This record gives sequence, C-alpha cells and structure tokens, in this order.
Amino acid sequence: MFPGWHVLAIIALRTGVIYLVILAGVRLSGKREVGQMTPFDLTLLLLISNAVQNAMTGPDTSLAGGVVAAATLLLLNYLIAEVSGGNRRFRKFVEGQPSLLIHDGIIIQSHMAKEHVSMDELERALREHGIGAYKDVALAVLEVDGSISCLKYDDIKSTANTHLVRRKFLQKH
Repeated sequence: MFPGWHVLAIIALRTGVIYLVILAGVRLSGKREVGQMTPFDLTLLLLISNAVQNAMTGPDTSLAGGVVAAATLLLLNYLIAEVSGGNRRFRKFVEGQPSLLIHDGIIIQSHMAKEHVSMDELERALREHGIGAYKDVALAVLEVDGSISCLKYDDIKSTANTHLVRRKFLQKH
C-alpha cells in the first residue's frame, strides 16, 4: 500500500518541476491572459492540469502520492508568496510590472501591442470607469492582475504640481 519514501521523493521533485514550468508559462502568457479568463483559457487550464497530473505522480496512483503532490504544490506556492512579499525584485520577476497604456490623453500603441490589449478592450475599460473618450484620461494602466486602471484629469488634485495638472490648466484657459 505505501509506495515507499523514494517514490514519494520522486513525486515531490516531479511536482516541483511541473509547478515551476507552469508558473513560467502563465507568467510568459501575459497579464491579460491571467486577469481576464475566457472560456478558451479555462478549457486550456483544465486540460493542462489533467495533462501534467501524470507527469507529477507518474504511475503512482496511491493516496500518499496524491497527498505528496498536493502538499508540494501548496508548499511551493507558500514559499513563492513569502519570497515575493519580502523581495521586490523577485516579486517583479514573478508577477510582472504594470504597463502604461494611456499617458496624458495619448494611447501608447507599443505598450498596447506588447501586452496584447486591443482597442476594444481598452474602450470597454474606459466605459467601465465612466470615461467617454481616451483623450479624457490622464493615465490608464494595465495592472499586474490584468485589470485596467484609469485616472481622469478630474481625479487629479488641482494643487498637485504635475504636468497633468498644468495641461488641464492650459486646456481650460
């Protein structure tokens, strides 16, 4: 019944390798794919989980093998979260960085292309924030979780000494 310590150690090692490969794949897929899951993405995720299950446990179908695989995944996830919390450079590596999509009313096409954000998605995010036109946006940022944050000129404090405030002032006069 008990598969043996050697087999369980192999399962833990295989599970760790699969975890790191999947983490790298998700990270490389981009922010939009992670934050905004479509039915296609969900199907892919379910199929990947089924495909890698055998790679993690091999021919072992014992309860102990499943527990070791699950415990390894939970432990690795906990360790990565702990290291990310204390190390900014590692967190940027694992999570990525926000990307500026609109600055001072101007769409940054190169960032849109790099992040695979379409104009339809950007316009949808603007509507969700109650913004009619991109020219009314001081900043729009694709966050690391895949959401798009928008800051209108009206949201900027008039006492702030920024170029956005100066631009707003010049537009009014």
